[in-house]
Amino acid sequence: MILVTGATGNVGSALVRRLAEAGEPVRGLSRGGDPSKLPPGAEAVAGDLNDPKSLLPALAGVRAAFLMPGYADMPTTLAEIRAAGAERVVLLSGSSAGSSDLDNAISRYMVESETAVRESGLPWTFLRPSAFMTNTLEWAPQLRAGDVVRAPWAGVRIANIDPSDIAAVAAAALRTGDHEGRVYALSGPEPLLPADRVRILGEVLGRELRFEGQSDEEARAEMSAAMPEQYVDAFFSFYSAGALDESRVMGTVREVTGREPGTFRAWAEAHAGAFG
Repeated sequence: MILVTGATGNVGSALVRRLAEAGEPVRGLSRGGDPSKLPPGAEAVAGDLNDPKSLLPALAGVRAAFLMPGYADMPTTLAEIRAAGAERVVLLSGSSAGSSDLDNAISRYMVESETAVRESGLPWTFLRPSAFMTNTLEWAPQLRAGDVVRAPWAGVRIANIDPSDIAAVAAAALRTGDHEGRVYALSGPEPLLPADRVRILGEVLGRELRFEGQSDEEARAEMSAAMPEQYVDAFFSFYSAGALDESRVMGTVREVTGREPGTFRAWAEAHAGAFG
């Protein structure tokens, strides 16, 4: 049995679907444990990663686990996974984990999560992807209202990755021990500016879309209304101060899965309906 935490999220849902379609016994963990949100062949189970004891029913018979980062008391969670007899864990981390910048709130929880896994005694694989293509869904309300996208960091190129490609690498690492002790930096196939993504999205939707870059002041005010200030500061460190370079194209998806990662155009075609 393979346990997938965050089973209804961007990566987790794609991973559960991939494992179920491959005939692997898979158990998807979410707070609600709603089976209607999982594909046929997957077992739904409720649990909270902030409460390690709530995970005990989900761990019965588990031989491998896919973990999300940043939860309280990860050492206890990992001890329970090990006690259940799991053979390996795959941790979804992030591209900033390699910086070891503990003053950055996002980097800190990635680093601390990786450290807990390393110290758990369990065989592990870390996935450090660039920003997700699904972040583009944040533009959907603007595009349902008109043809202009306003977003920050107009000059920052990112090789965004389709979460389904992260799931493909995770599936490979969960199913065999061939990837143990590996840290995989993952990216999509092309470094794009926000304006490039807007242009491609417009071509897919058959609309004349326009991109307008936000000032740092406008972006900070908007983000501060939606998330804690420490995370706003972290993003500004990454993209305004340039502490994080996610423009590099990595060959890891191809090396692990034998196929090229999906393009942003392909992702946009698959999700066109979300933009109205």
